[in-house]
Amino acid sequence: MNILVAMPTYPEHEERLIAAYPNGSFTFLRGKSVEDEQLENAEVIIGSIPVDKLEQCKKLRLLQLSMAGSDAFAGKMPKGALLSNSSGAYGLAISEHMLGMLFMLMKKLHLYRDNQNAGIWRDEGGVTSIEGARVLTIGLGDIGGEFAKRCKLLGAYNIGIRRNPRKIPNYMDEVYSMDSLDNLLPSADIVALALPNSGDSRGLMDEARLRLMHEGAILLNVGRGSAIVTDALVKVLNERRILSGLDVTDPEPLPMEHPLWKCPGVIITPHISGYYHLRQTHDRIVEIASRNLENLMSGRPILNLVDSDTGYRALENRFEN
Repeated sequence: MNILVAMPTYPEHEERLIAAYPNGSFTFLRGKSVEDEQLENAEVIIGSIPVDKLEQCKKLRLLQLSMAGSDAFAGKMPKGALLSNSSGAYGLAISEHMLGMLFMLMKKLHLYRDNQNAGIWRDEGGVTSIEGARVLTIGLGDIGGEFAKRCKLLGAYNIGIRRNPRKIPNYMDEVYSMDSLDNLLPSADIVALALPNSGDSRGLMDEARLRLMHEGAILLNVGRGSAIVTDALVKVLNERRILSGLDVTDPEPLPMEHPLWKCPGVIITPHISGYYHLRQTHDRIVEIASRNLENLMSGRPILNLVDSDTGYRALENRFEN
């Protein structure tokens, strides 16, 4: 079977993948551009390829994405091909990034950094704590769940929103469906968005909902920038009503002249909380791919199988590290 590895790999990654399917014919791109012939012959692709290249993948049996988000591939997969994402690989890296942004804002470290750059020695006044804070996490998948776990360990009161609110993880205090969002926002000290791009999430936090958040509340977004109406966020931030930590924006990349850059009380990072920056993330992506090669060879269910029409991952057969 022809297996095309279209993601960066270390030698030990390549050894793990080959060991998972010893009879496979592997092609490792190692940073090179993919060729049309490679796509045409590939029966398994590990990594992410441009969506518009999918029509060339005539022999494809499995596309193992190296990212957690799979919405862009929904409805575009070749007939009969399976789609799997790398959910479960990113929770550690992105949840820690969220905590980093959160503590910067709670302890005013962003202000002190600005003061340092300007050579100003000044006390910026009172701060807040995560202990006892009401944290509302919207989206309790791998990333949102890992963030909520860490908040619970630090003494927060955890409230979550998920598609199936009947399943309440032991690290959550309350779980609701999206219908309860407007009732939950006013009492939340921290609102964390960890949502995929979908019709339900686009424009979720519009001006009305941003104004439901109480003064001084913190809004974090690591899912998709489209979950927040950017012009509304700019307006509310400029009023100094809330604070925000963003690893994703809309538009993206955020243009140099965009007013969001200059808003008070915002920390912006350029969609880098995941990727391969943390070695454990990279290793976990390879492990998911390796296990799925083994599963494909033996006829066992594929981990992180995604509905190729909707882009949503099935709740069963999830990767767990």
